[in-house]
Amino acid sequence: MTAAVLAALADSARAVAHPLPGGACVCGDRDAVLADRADAGVVRHGDVVAKAHAADTDPAELAVRLDVATRIPDVLLAPLAPAAAPLHGRLVTFWPHGTPVDRDDPDSAPWEAAGALLARLHAAPLPHPLPPMRGPAKAARAVARLGAAGPHVGASAVLRAWAGLPPWARAEAPAPRPPSLCHGDLHLGQLVRAPEGHWLLIDVDDLGAGDPAWDLARPAAWFACGLLSPEEWARFLDAYRDARGPAVPLDGADPWPALDVPARALTVQTAALAITKAVAALRPLDEVEQALVDACARMGGVEVRPPELAPDATK
Repeated sequence: MTAAVLAALADSARAVAHPLPGGACVCGDRDAVLADRADAGVVRHGDVVAKAHAADTDPAELAVRLDVATRIPDVLLAPLAPAAAPLHGRLVTFWPHGTPVDRDDPDSAPWEAAGALLARLHAAPLPHPLPPMRGPAKAARAVARLGAAGPHVGASAVLRAWAGLPPWARAEAPAPRPPSLCHGDLHLGQLVRAPEGHWLLIDVDDLGAGDPAWDLARPAAWFACGLLSPEEWARFLDAYRDARGPAVPLDGADPWPALDVPARALTVQTAALAITKAVAALRPLDEVEQALVDACARMGGVEVRPPELAPDATK
């Protein structure tokens, strides 16, 4: 994101936070850059967050996604304005500020809230028209970036694991299950605590119709790779089931048949991005990144299903 776009984004956030002409800023907060990536920029001023979306964002699809967030404000953080505004060739949206998950206190991670919110999202009515959930497309883009990154010893394992996935998980065909309203990029960074104290999901960029199991896939992949404890996985999955989420059986039956393919896809996506970043930085993979690549290598012959996941392991 260019400095000019970030500066204009900050000006826009201040204008929304202080709409009265000539009104002085009394909030006491400086502009804070919350994200600065090539595909998005996020700036906060006071209680207002302004987001510049990717340059290739489809205006009609973003409008539908914003409308969905407005309609279910008990699940998704609702935007401050119903429509995006143009800025330096980007579409910009405005949001109330929420308190993110504390990365320095992993024991406080809101796994129960994440599971319950996802279940309620998946049960919400599907508006028409609704674009596809972009999770598989993001995985495909990550693998394409890996191919362009240059040689790496772990790349072949990741690419073999990708080739072994069914077409729908590689964004080459529709998902075989009836679609649900999906988030498309669920991780703990996509939750914020509202001023009223409850948790909400944020980021509508990948929202759309798709297989709801995709939204459970990243925690499932972490669990399968040994990066998420059985206790944390159980908290998340039990909360999802208790809220009657449709992605997995509600009767305590083994959830892995529904989660296996999406979990493999998210493992490949995360490993591909890890290698791409390591190659760009001329550094070796760290322990977590290597665990993801090792999981991809096992996909070629050994099942990645964690041994702890028996039919009633989470109850």
